[in-house]
Amino acid sequence: MSPDYSRYKYLDIQRSNGIATLTLNQADNRNAVHAEMHGELEHVWRDLGSDPEVNVIVFTGAGKTFSAGGDIKRMAARFGTDEGWDYSLGIPAATHRMFEGILDVKQPIIAAVNGDAVGLGATLALFADISVIADTAKFGDSHVKVGLVAGDGGAVVWPLLVGPARAKEFLMRGNLVSGTEAHALGLVNHVAPVAEVMQEAMKIATELNGLPPLAVRWTKLSINKWIKHQLNLILDASIAYEMLSINSHDHHEATKAFIEKRKPVYKGR
Repeated sequence: MSPDYSRYKYLDIQRSNGIATLTLNQADNRNAVHAEMHGELEHVWRDLGSDPEVNVIVFTGAGKTFSAGGDIKRMAARFGTDEGWDYSLGIPAATHRMFEGILDVKQPIIAAVNGDAVGLGATLALFADISVIADTAKFGDSHVKVGLVAGDGGAVVWPLLVGPARAKEFLMRGNLVSGTEAHALGLVNHVAPVAEVMQEAMKIATELNGLPPLAVRWTKLSINKWIKHQLNLILDASIAYEMLSINSHDHHEATKAFIEKRKPVYKGR
């Protein structure tokens, strides 16, 4: 029996001929990942993994953006509140569940990065098995630009793809690159004009859908053992550092400055 996907409010799941399309479905908020969407991303992989009608997953964003990352307005609002403290306590385990779900789901995941992917948005794309990015998309992990440690997966996956030295520079400076540059750096597998991203992702999905499923799935899971080792080695520390930084005055100043469209003033506390 297939899972009931109607319970998902912030994700859209469509299935056709063995291929599921999973869409971050808040285009009016640039698919920013708030607590409720994060919760759905923790559980949807289990549902997809148990669905006998799904052989390949295509992961994308609604509208013109893949994901803008965290919801900065919510970050500013919960600073210094009980909600903010509870969020800090709960997010490490929640983040581990989300990324373990991505790595453990047996079907291959193709990220169709149809537009900008920033912060957690970029990390979600990088944890997919294969990725196709729009040439004009802005891509990168800008946690530091809002006073946060790049702890929710960025510290895990970037060094695996571009090496520690490049990863440290990208994550410490928080700079963004174009989709074309991300492809040249080896961060993503394929680059395409924005109008052709989904077409290219579906082409790959159709090819995988026609291959022996057990061979494809167990190959994926074998390689992901290595990535899971890095996840288990790094994530607990990196996300703990991020939760410390989410309660810093510099983070609050960064979010306020972003909302007020002014230059932030940092004090290192």
